[in-house]
Amino acid sequence: MSEFANLDYAPTPAAAASPWREEARELFKLAFPLVVTQVAQMAILTTDTMMLGHLSKAALAGAALGNTVFYFAWLFGLGPTAAISPMIAHILGARPKDRAGVRAVTRMGFWGVALISVPLLVFLMFTKDVLLALGQKPELAQAAGQFVRPLSVGLPMSLGYQVLRNYATALGRPNTPLLVMAVTILFNAAADYALIYGHFGFPRLELVGSGIASACSYTFSFAAMAAIALAHPGLKQYRVFRRFFRPHWEKFAELFRLGAPIGLTMMFEAALFNASTLLMGTFGTASVAAHVVALNVPSITFMVPLGIAMAATVRVGLAAGAGDRPGVRRAGYAALMMSVAVMSVAAVILGLFPRQIAGLYFAARNPENADVLALATTFLQVAAAFQVFDGIQVTASLSLRGLKDARMPMWIAGASYWLAGFPVCLGLGVGLRMQGLGVWIGLAFALLVAATLLCWRFWYLSHDRRGG
Repeated sequence: MSEFANLDYAPTPAAAASPWREEARELFKLAFPLVVTQVAQMAILTTDTMMLGHLSKAALAGAALGNTVFYFAWLFGLGPTAAISPMIAHILGARPKDRAGVRAVTRMGFWGVALISVPLLVFLMFTKDVLLALGQKPELAQAAGQFVRPLSVGLPMSLGYQVLRNYATALGRPNTPLLVMAVTILFNAAADYALIYGHFGFPRLELVGSGIASACSYTFSFAAMAAIALAHPGLKQYRVFRRFFRPHWEKFAELFRLGAPIGLTMMFEAALFNASTLLMGTFGTASVAAHVVALNVPSITFMVPLGIAMAATVRVGLAAGAGDRPGVRRAGYAALMMSVAVMSVAAVILGLFPRQIAGLYFAARNPENADVLALATTFLQVAAAFQVFDGIQVTASLSLRGLKDARMPMWIAGASYWLAGFPVCLGLGVGLRMQGLGVWIGLAFALLVAATLLCWRFWYLSHDRRGG
């Protein structure tokens, strides 16, 4: 990290407090709309989950398995788009007026999405076969395949939206994705209501209707974000669609060089949670449905530290591009403290009201749902225990992303989730026959290991080992 300057500056305590306050203010200003955007994005999945849960637990379980496969493909394509934010932040940190560099990075992001979407769409067409090969029950695999086929059409649109979202975020314009996502929530809810249950003159398509509604929502969000990028005064000056077919091979290569390990890092974590869903599928429909609900709730709370962490990527990246090591430390540590505070509150709420929260997803008075409700309550109690670890690991990981440090976090994620977490999931869930509870304890252990190692990595790279 020899590129950092100003290592010998020793401010007085009063002067030192001011940069920390300023960093906290800038971080919050950027993070707040990102947090709300992330929560809004989760609201779409929550809407789908609730509507399918009220349709039937079989439909909910089928969609859960289908989303497991779809999410795996989506994460594989997300890596190059995730590299856009730190790349632009480094450019602007070093050269604030470099519009051509920003435009080239964004344009190559679209090229990356176009390149990677084709094989992913082919893969998604075989969702049923993939799930059967993984030992899932034939009726669930069949339902998942029906759900994913229409849903897959929205994959490139969703990745295209992420390109524009990360571009806007790196430019300090996080309110534009927030606006798009807020409108998309309403669009998706209306589409779900119409196509799942057959309202507004549409046919009742149930599970297939949910897949179509989500694909349409992805398309809508991309179209809306593109329109804003062309019209917003703070964004249109970069003219990101100008000379769209002109290559910039250096940035294209960097996009994948940085994006590939970022994508693998996210896939290691997501694959563990997806594997836990597949493992639940071997325990029966009730276990899968309870698992989906229990995952959905901490996924919502996770959106808050994720939004903070995305802001940390930009703040750390700007400081790194400017060669400001103390600024890097302030940005990363401020984000970590903010995430810990938020997730501590989430842990208390989940620990005190697990049954009431689980009851929001099902008709709790229906005796047929008693088994699912009991399991979901137990899983949420475990989720309460790992809230803080989850917030720490994502914030540390994305702070490292702001330093363009992607390979070591990838190896840390692989070790934490698959050498530490999955053996515990398997050993407790299957070996000791604890089933779902054992799987959830394994997930908590994986997050604890990841949080510890990623925090150490950020400290190591940002710490001034010459005494500063």
